[in-house]
Amino acid sequence: MSAPTVTPTTEPDDSDAEFSSIKARTQGQLVFRRFIRHRGAMAGLIVFLGITLLAITSIGAGPFPGWWDKTFTTTGPVIDGGRPTLDVLPAFVDGDGFAIGENPFGQDTIGRDYFAQTMQGTQRSLQIALLVGLVSTVMGTLVGAVAGYFGGVTETVLMRLVDVIIAIPLLVLAAVVASGTNGTATALGLFLGVVVWTSLARLIRGEVLSVKEREFVEAARAMGASPARIIVRHILPNTISTIIVSATLTIALAILLETALSYLGFGVQRPDTSLGLLISDYQQAFATRPWLFWFPGLFIIGIALSINFIGDGLRDAFDPRQNKVRG
Repeated sequence: MSAPTVTPTTEPDDSDAEFSSIKARTQGQLVFRRFIRHRGAMAGLIVFLGITLLAITSIGAGPFPGWWDKTFTTTGPVIDGGRPTLDVLPAFVDGDGFAIGENPFGQDTIGRDYFAQTMQGTQRSLQIALLVGLVSTVMGTLVGAVAGYFGGVTETVLMRLVDVIIAIPLLVLAAVVASGTNGTATALGLFLGVVVWTSLARLIRGEVLSVKEREFVEAARAMGASPARIIVRHILPNTISTIIVSATLTIALAILLETALSYLGFGVQRPDTSLGLLISDYQQAFATRPWLFWFPGLFIIGIALSINFIGDGLRDAFDPRQNKVRG
């Protein structure tokens, strides 16, 4: 009698298990995993969320009150020349924690609390930046998708319009547009959105040109799908990475653009305020009261850098060449 045949078994190694787990993940899970492992993006996200929560919860937003007991319009006696009462030295020397005081960011020339003004300015600057990002993303995506899909005369007309807008200096065009907004943050954000969409339109056009000839688009066209359905359901989902990254970087650009316009007098107007307007109002006091520049400037830098880091993380996360998640 012959001995029974024994089939040798192999133990799966750790690399095979890791490869199988990576293959089993969806594209969205891979993108999310890459993003949360991007240290710069995580740091930027924490800073951006921290600034946003501080600005909203401190002085409140709309009908919701905040925990800070002063408003950005309330005046009072100027104490100690309006110097900031915020002091971080006790936290390191005595171990007693931070000394906040009545006016942590100081006071302006008429006794208004500068912390409340900075928080109000941060809210308005973020509102404008988010509106600019939303409007410019919608317009750029729409124009780029239509031009890339239909081609011909449609593409020629739309792309020549893009070229004309790009030929005009951005700051000059933005100033002309902003001059008709009456200084309101909402109108300023909406109108500026129609200025900064051109770069996204070019990017989306190029993406659509490469996607529209693929097999799944040809199959949808052969089945009688309308151009609008093909663009929305089949083409744009394959350009989502470009759209998201461009929208993020546009928000950072809008923060700096709003600051420049407010500094030149074309942005938000009193009695409201923004970070750029705060710097503009007290530009003559830089030598005597430099804290009137420090705090709005630090918040502008913090917001712009954090959003740029988030955009870098999203770009790396959506990069299809990164087919392996590093541990």
